[in-house]
Amino acid sequence: MPSVASLALRVLLAFGCLGAALPGQNVLGPSQGVSVDVSKTADQIKDELKKAEIIPTVVDDFEPSLLLFANWSTTQHAALGNTIKPKELQDAPTIALHDPSAPSSSLLCHSGMTYTITLTDPDAPSRDDPKWSEMCHWIAAGVSASPAGQGAACSTATLALVELDEIMPYKAPGPPEKTGKHRYVLLAFAPQSGTTEQLHLSKPSDRQHWGYEPDDGETRGVRDWAKENGLVPVAANFIYSKHKNQ
Repeated sequence: MPSVASLALRVLLAFGCLGAALPGQNVLGPSQGVSVDVSKTADQIKDELKKAEIIPTVVDDFEPSLLLFANWSTTQHAALGNTIKPKELQDAPTIALHDPSAPSSSLLCHSGMTYTITLTDPDAPSRDDPKWSEMCHWIAAGVSASPAGQGAACSTATLALVELDEIMPYKAPGPPEKTGKHRYVLLAFAPQSGTTEQLHLSKPSDRQHWGYEPDDGETRGVRDWAKENGLVPVAANFIYSKHKNQ
């Protein structure tokens, strides 16, 4: 397993404002430079996922219980359907999960639950011709958190990464020429059983179709993999990206 220091993924769970913030935002500490808009509701997130046909094409209908944020830089972040140039996506993003309903002391913070982050492209090589769909771009598992200091409160502490296992290394989005905008979908999963034990997740045998054989022309991908591994979605976000030559 690669060392935590060698991985671009850093997972932070925020429960309240950790610094100066813009209206409707929380800031996860100046050292991370991660700002998150926490104004979205579960219904608004679902509406955006349905408009982009991510529900039900990529993932079955579900009720988001957390907000998921991905920051590739201080200016480039996932915002439920914004467009980012491929050159801005070369390194794995910093991930943040936020519980919009959590009190100052949260079960999420102290439960020991582990989370899995995935990035998938259902538009490979294009949305009109998704014969390679889905393309697996990233699986980072064993994502859990502990307070930064003993006795630190969830409302004031940045929570640290514990036992990260990058099952499928980050593959930067690279939409081909003349294939239009691709949807790049980030999903956060939790174990359906609620276990706090270490997860032993399978690694897809290939990135195309997440290693599955296409079934009667239907795309295969993260939904199949999650069900196989006993995971359920708890949060989602997505961006668009396209080649400069269209």
